[in-house]
Amino acid sequence: MKLLVNALVKFIVGIVLISLLLFLPAGTLAFYNGILLCCLLFVPMLILGIVLFFKFPSLLEKRLDSKEKDNTQKGVVAFSGLAFVASFLVAGFDFRFGWSEIPDFVVIIASVLFLFSYALYAEVMRENEYLSRNVNVQQNQKVIDTGLYSFVRHPMYLATVIMFLSMPLVLGSLYAFLIMLVYPAVIVVRIYNEEELLTNELSGYREYKEKVKYRLIPFIF
Repeated sequence: MKLLVNALVKFIVGIVLISLLLFLPAGTLAFYNGILLCCLLFVPMLILGIVLFFKFPSLLEKRLDSKEKDNTQKGVVAFSGLAFVASFLVAGFDFRFGWSEIPDFVVIIASVLFLFSYALYAEVMRENEYLSRNVNVQQNQKVIDTGLYSFVRHPMYLATVIMFLSMPLVLGSLYAFLIMLVYPAVIVVRIYNEEELLTNELSGYREYKEKVKYRLIPFIF
């Protein structure tokens, strides 16, 4: 019951927060790109949350815990949060004042990419039972080197990069997209810091790095 209440509270708070960030600066509820993003974001989130609650409650509990202990990771969370908030506010003002315009076909492509990133995210959670929101090494944790983890070492971060970069395009704002370009750079910092921890504290991770060469994007990084 505690897990259910915690999940519902965070889900409802998320809906309220995103709505305020989008529709207040837009000055209207007729911000249809904002409505589209809310549907793309929260409907799959609700479905995924229900599946996790009934099938993998321990994983859901880990995903709800977002408190970081490491100062570098705290900084990463803070910067990514600021980028998220600023991007959404700018998208709302962009709609109100018509600062930029993105073609409908780009919005459609971005929507498809957003859903793809959600599917990628769900697959990562299916493959990795140790997937928590904060950076740590758990008791009896093992290296996952199958599935998506056989291609890149951090497929979850790849999913979030696609997700975050597609959101401002779904919202139809070029300026919001430019702000969100900060996010991949922040994720790179998180990856380097996380890999230092995993290499030192997780048995077999050093060998895994030799086996899987790329961190985020195959043949690139």
